[in-house]
Amino acid sequence: MEDKDELIKAQNEVIGILFEVIKKLQENIDLQEEGVQLIIKSKDDNLEENKVRLDKITKERNSNSDIISRLLKKLESD
Repeated sequence: MEDKDELIKAQNEVIGILFEVIKKLQENIDLQEEGVQLIIKSKDDNLEENKVRLDKITKERNSNSDIISRLLKKLESD
């Protein structure tokens, strides 16, 4: 019974980690789409304002990538 409980706990942890990975990957996809739209609009809009947002998008995507990497390493070690 105890082994079964540990297995269920481990499975739930893996599912939680994978859910977070998927969530961060989706955030990066959304940010990438926003970035592409800003680049396209840069021809007509305020270039400096778009550049500031693009820098924030890049930082956020990099942060998400770091989180994804740490979560996947956690799966490897568990």
